[in-house]
Amino acid sequence: MSIVRRSNIFDPFSSTSGTLPGFPFDSFRSLRDAPQPVSDASAFANTSIDWKETPEAHIFKADLPGAKKEEVKVEVEEGRVLQISGERSKEEEEKNDKWHRVERSSGKFLRRFRLPENAKVDQVKASMENGVLTVTMPKEDAKKKPEMKSIEISG
Repeated sequence: MSIVRRSNIFDPFSSTSGTLPGFPFDSFRSLRDAPQPVSDASAFANTSIDWKETPEAHIFKADLPGAKKEEVKVEVEEGRVLQISGERSKEEEEKNDKWHRVERSSGKFLRRFRLPENAKVDQVKASMENGVLTVTMPKEDAKKKPEMKSIEISG
């Protein structure tokens, strides 16, 4: 993940600050810490995404202000990896415009999450409302017992 430092202020919630050992997703650290290309749109590339697990599903929520659903792609790769990617177009500049400040990001973004074994990757649903993408992935029934098959012994 590329890091953008905009000030010398310590942010305890940034991904660059130390995390508690084993808390909460050490098994996902390799994807999070993998190097990502740095671009002019790195603030948008570091799109904030929440992941919560309920008894019924895994739910991902991504803040994508100004992005249209046509500009966003949700995919599940082999190996149980959820990928959320897309591109937000840059605003057209008029010849006579005088910009005083440009803080909103544009460009490509990509986030990946390794999914746990209990995620039903074939039943993913996604919706976008008011600039928030919600991806819902049902979970396998944890109480479901493994199916037992009797094998007839020949001879």
